Amino acid sequence: MEVILLERVPKLGQMGETVRVKDGFARNYLLPKGKALRATSANKAKFENMKVELEAKNLEHKSEAQKVATKLDGQSFAVIRQAAETGQLYGSVSARDLAAIMSAAGFAVDRSQVGLNAPIKAIGQHKIPVALHPEVEVSITVNIARSADEAERLARGEAIMLGAGAATPEAEEAGAAAAAAEAVFEPGAEKPKRGRKREQAEEAPAEQAETKDAAAEAAAPAPAKESKRGKKKEPKEE
Repeated sequence: MEVILLERVPKLGQMGETVRVKDGFARNYLLPKGKALRATSANKAKFENMKVELEAKNLEHKSEAQKVATKLDGQSFAVIRQAAETGQLYGSVSARDLAAIMSAAGFAVDRSQVGLNAPIKAIGQHKIPVALHPEVEVSITVNIARSADEAERLARGEAIMLGAGAATPEAEEAGAAAAAAEAVFEPGAEKPKRGRKREQAEEAPAEQAETKDAAAEAAAPAPAKESKRGKKKEPKEE
């Protein structure tokens, strides 16, 4: 679907640009949020009439966002949660939680402005982007700990001792890679051709060795039998 953007949309385009997007993204996000119009002849004419007003509103909202950004950028927020010895939370911290925490601190932030791709599930310090305006973005630090004392230690940069089995970034990446592989390859699917050739190459020497052993046994002369005629009788003792 082609739409006309009524404001700047990150990774998509600037105000007034006509872009092609997936139907679902347009119907579920851009159109109901008032961020775009269908790119029809009537809407193109409508946008030209709205352009001056939209630009004025955009400048006003951007100015307000910049005022908030000067105070919010670089702020650190402590979040106390229960967690296991490994550092895994009993639950998670979502974008809604972070928006509520910032609002309680006096910053009017909506959860849709919090750039959190997935809920946080481990203690530690996390850098989170916050888009106050399509052209104004800041970064905050979320300090998740099991107690106020632990939060202060994390803020000072001290290492927190975790129990055995604590998840590491490398382990999480490996888990994500494994999950991605499972999503791509169906269970029971044939192995890649390279792997099959390698298996055949490994099996071939063993089969050849077995064949050589069998041939050697077949070619070996049978043990000679004693001839009855050639056997001499021993004299009987008197």
